[in-house]
Amino acid sequence: MKRVLVTGATGFIGHHSLPRLLESGYEVHAVSGQRAPEARSRDIVWHRANILEPGEIASLVGKVQPTHLLHFAWYAVPGKYWTAPENLAWVRATANLMQIFSDHGGQRAVMAGSCAEYDWKFDYCSELFTPCRPATLYGACKHGTQVLLDAWSRQAGLSSAWGRIFFLYGPGEYPSRLVPSVINSLLRNEPALCTHGNQVRDFMHVEDVARAFVALLDSDARGAVNIASGVSASLKDVIHAIADHLNKRDLVRLGAVPAPAGEPGALIADVGRLRDEVGFRPRYELKQGIAQTVENMKSVERQ
Repeated sequence: MKRVLVTGATGFIGHHSLPRLLESGYEVHAVSGQRAPEARSRDIVWHRANILEPGEIASLVGKVQPTHLLHFAWYAVPGKYWTAPENLAWVRATANLMQIFSDHGGQRAVMAGSCAEYDWKFDYCSELFTPCRPATLYGACKHGTQVLLDAWSRQAGLSSAWGRIFFLYGPGEYPSRLVPSVINSLLRNEPALCTHGNQVRDFMHVEDVARAFVALLDSDARGAVNIASGVSASLKDVIHAIADHLNKRDLVRLGAVPAPAGEPGALIADVGRLRDEVGFRPRYELKQGIAQTVENMKSVERQ
């Protein structure tokens, strides 16, 4: 029996991963620092634990005895996580988790990284060729953790992979993020105040991100693997897709707010490893994924 422990299970990606893990035949044990969700599957075993407390995570891993680990938990408060000192605590907690997991016979660990690990002077990001030179504490802590995971895996004989997430969107995203903020403005018939929108990014629907992580967990791929669509789009493409679905392009105000200083013009992912070694391809094209997200937010608003 494949028994997986999922941290950050109530988070944006984590809760989307749970049904996909069940579909893949895992016995799923989900970790939350708070109470388990009210609406939850009977097939998922929920545990309450603070991963930042070494004793709690040691007790949990000893109790569950997972064969697999899917680690999403990290400090992720929008606008704060880039520089937050909490990033350092999560490096320590993750290093502790990986050692406890392997000490209890764990076989395969997959953890969530970020495109913020790369040197953003390079607009095309390849796991094999693009240097990692993080510009933020968050990116440095993520990359440092990946280096630790790789070294520990080689020493302990643990199979592991590190999914570098690019830009995601979908139901359940923080309201202040680009996609939900534009949707909410237009649903209220208010102007959507945006930057110039010329920045080019690689967007992926959160359900596809969750499916990609489950596929990575099921694979033999090791090391860093980009989690992205492989399709580039400008921010204004995304904004206009939202506006066109709602027939409210007249409310879009490109250039109304300044772009963040030092923001890279383009960040595009090489998805060769994800496609060829993991065998994963996303289901959602951008317009389809935006439409699904808009309709989901409309239904939530009506409730």
